[in-house]
Amino acid sequence: MGETFSIISLGCPRNLVDSEYIIEDFQRNGYVFKEEPDNIETLIINTCGFIEDAKKESIDTILDAIDAKRDGRIKRIIVAGCLSQRYMRELKKELNEVDEFRGVLDFRKVWNWGRNLRLSQPHYAYLKISEGCGNRCSYCVIPDIKGPYRSKGLELILEEAEGLVKKGVKEIVLVGQDTSLYGIDLYRKKMLARLLQMLDDIKGDFWIRVLYCHPANLDRDVIKVIRDSKHICKYIDIPVEHISDKILKKMNRRITKKEILSLINHIRKEISNVALRTSLIVGFPGEDEKDFLELIPFIKEARFERLGLFKYSREDGTPAYNFEGQVSEEEKEARFNRVMLVQEEISKDINNSFKGRSLKVLIDEKNTSGFLGRTEYDAPEVDGNVYIKDKGLEVGNFYQAHIVDTYEYDLIGLVAPVQQTNRP
Repeated sequence: MGETFSIISLGCPRNLVDSEYIIEDFQRNGYVFKEEPDNIETLIINTCGFIEDAKKESIDTILDAIDAKRDGRIKRIIVAGCLSQRYMRELKKELNEVDEFRGVLDFRKVWNWGRNLRLSQPHYAYLKISEGCGNRCSYCVIPDIKGPYRSKGLELILEEAEGLVKKGVKEIVLVGQDTSLYGIDLYRKKMLARLLQMLDDIKGDFWIRVLYCHPANLDRDVIKVIRDSKHICKYIDIPVEHISDKILKKMNRRITKKEILSLINHIRKEISNVALRTSLIVGFPGEDEKDFLELIPFIKEARFERLGLFKYSREDGTPAYNFEGQVSEEEKEARFNRVMLVQEEISKDINNSFKGRSLKVLIDEKNTSGFLGRTEYDAPEVDGNVYIKDKGLEVGNFYQAHIVDTYEYDLIGLVAPVQQTNRP
């Protein structure tokens, strides 16, 4: 029997995919995977180093692993991923107890591998379609860590997706640093629309979800494909980050307020039942009260169904690190809270509109009071849930749920009588 190993995957779903490939690599070399990272020979920590909070979580996890090694619960520590890539020299100097440091995974060496074991739930899977980034946002270190934009071939993605559906996966979530640029390097033009058409032709009852579409790169033909598709969730993730033209320019987002509003209006017009997700950053250097106050009416007008909000993290090595007008942490917190209060009311109002409707729901887990599911308008692990009190449902199946009540970010539904929609 080979040596036992486990992995702790930190950060975003893109990192989770990398961790699954790392598991595959170790298994190919005779190691035996254990889910619990305790009483094993080797522990791998796949770190995140994107923002300050992520770096702190990574360091804390490494220190916990060192304690476990001292206690004899693990014998060997490998630190990999973004934090290790970014700060390898400093980490080696400070953390002598770590046995090996590795950088980020070489995506091109593994992207034709299958993944025998997935770290997400068995019924949904993240499928990485690209690595690296072709954008140079002034606050972001990802291009320096991950390198230039590199797309996975159409046929390889199609083959992997077909294999996942055959294994019973009910939701395939496409991820990349910027999925809207897919194909620009391989085919000399953006090919996300073509990829989605190919995936939509796969037979079966399943969802396809697309995350991380930079609004400056999202083509209108992608929106049309989503509108006309059978399997693609009517859910578009467009991180706009800000709406002040001054701040957008300083962020190097390559898009204006007018263009963002035009894109949102176009999507709403083309797909009447669409859910829009975005992310915003408050407290960017130079963001004065006037810039910040542009966000409030914008959020009220756009009425994003899902919104992720972040306080600007000052990252060394980025252009924004040296920008004048750094905003205090206290002011960032105050602005963060003001935006969240606005979005909470919008989310509550949007959720109320679902009351009395019947929605297709994918069951994610069973709990003490019933089941947790999601609609096509909710991505796994980041968006809302549907709380269902029925008994006898199966995790990983689709059902029609009648929405009987709502919270600010979640729904309450009933499935009665039980009506599975995943089987013909």
